[in-house]
Amino acid sequence: MNRETIPFNNSGVGPDKRLNIGCGRHYHPAWVNLDLQSDDPNVICHNVTHGIPFSDSHFDNVYHSHILEHLDPERGQELIGECFRVLKPGGIMRVVVPDLEEIAQLYLAMHDQAWEGNDLAQVNYHWMKMELLDQMVRSQSGGLMGPYMAEVQEDKAEFVQSRIGSEYHLCRAPDVDPRDEQLTLSVWESVCSSLRGIKASLARKVVRMLMGESAEQAFEESLFRGQGEVHRWMYDRYSLRELCLKEGFVDFQVSTAFESQIEGYNEFQLDSVGQEIRKPDSLFIECRKPGIAMRASA
Repeated sequence: MNRETIPFNNSGVGPDKRLNIGCGRHYHPAWVNLDLQSDDPNVICHNVTHGIPFSDSHFDNVYHSHILEHLDPERGQELIGECFRVLKPGGIMRVVVPDLEEIAQLYLAMHDQAWEGNDLAQVNYHWMKMELLDQMVRSQSGGLMGPYMAEVQEDKAEFVQSRIGSEYHLCRAPDVDPRDEQLTLSVWESVCSSLRGIKASLARKVVRMLMGESAEQAFEESLFRGQGEVHRWMYDRYSLRELCLKEGFVDFQVSTAFESQIEGYNEFQLDSVGQEIRKPDSLFIECRKPGIAMRASA
């Protein structure tokens, strides 16, 4: 793995060094936050497939939510290994991923009830099938799930809301497209995004001219799948435990959105907004790097 090192002034981070990987729009200034894109001084722009850009045994806590499933299994293992490397002895890693076990159980339950003629279960069955497959096979942003959330009847949407959380309301907002990245880009990032779009458009034309329409469609899909939206793997509590233990972690525990061994965790509101879970379809786990945690001085 090619590891890039980024010098970072840790002043203001607090006595406990905490790392949030792939933070997106949900981060806290008491953490060091990494993401592929950034228009905020509290977020460092970095691609973690190039490694975590910090020295060994640097952090007390490492957190990432709904990142691991977007990496193929080999890259996912590398990320967990990097988390182990940058944690101090005794440090805690917290991982949040879609819960494959629960998705599979709900899919089977809705399938059986739909087969028996339950009208509401028939609606919920279609959602669970999308939840299981859509983000693995989609070829455009939002896939089938986005339009479904925008169009499902309100009186049949309670189950979907219980699965997807606040994203449901974003998809139904009449004037906001949550997939419109231009809403959150700086001027410079907008220029860069426009340049990328121009280059991609030219590349499509060249591919079409040389290889034909079907090759252009394949090229378009490959561009989309390389942007990180699709799921490349899924995890349940067993496979995630196996992965973490393989990389050297111990004390693997299944947790909840509101429970953590990380001191003051609920104050950061990373997995919840008030009493609402941000991603209810998730599996929450924590594990520890072996060794004795050293209390940092204030």
